[in-house]
Amino acid sequence: MQKFKQKKLILITVGIFTPLFLTNSKVNASSFGAEIFCTMRDGGNDHESSWEAAYTYIKKQKGGIFKVSPKQAASQITETVIREKEKFRYCVEYLDNLHPNRKLERDLQKDEKRKEKELEETNEVFTDETIDRYSY
Repeated sequence: MQKFKQKKLILITVGIFTPLFLTNSKVNASSFGAEIFCTMRDGGNDHESSWEAAYTYIKKQKGGIFKVSPKQAASQITETVIREKEKFRYCVEYLDNLHPNRKLERDLQKDEKRKEKELEETNEVFTDETIDRYSY
């Protein structure tokens, strides 16, 4: 029983300290993700393809249980570009595309949902029984 407790304690200790040693991979992933994004944008690629390539790389390198959200990846790229100003000075102009107007996106989604709801309500009013093409 005592050996089981010791093994359990060792596993818990390893589980706690392992992420602390792996944080360097996050920095490297976001740095290279920023390099991918900025190089592609500077090469003439559009925002979407550059963003997808960088985000896919960051997600793949992160690993672990929790996934990197698009918002987190965009923040990591922004932090890297700001932190390494000399290396990425040509990329600052592209950062605004990483952080779109969230309020505008929410408003557009609300409008779409409202229109869908109105369409559903309209469809409920007109059933097969109310529309008879042969009734005059």
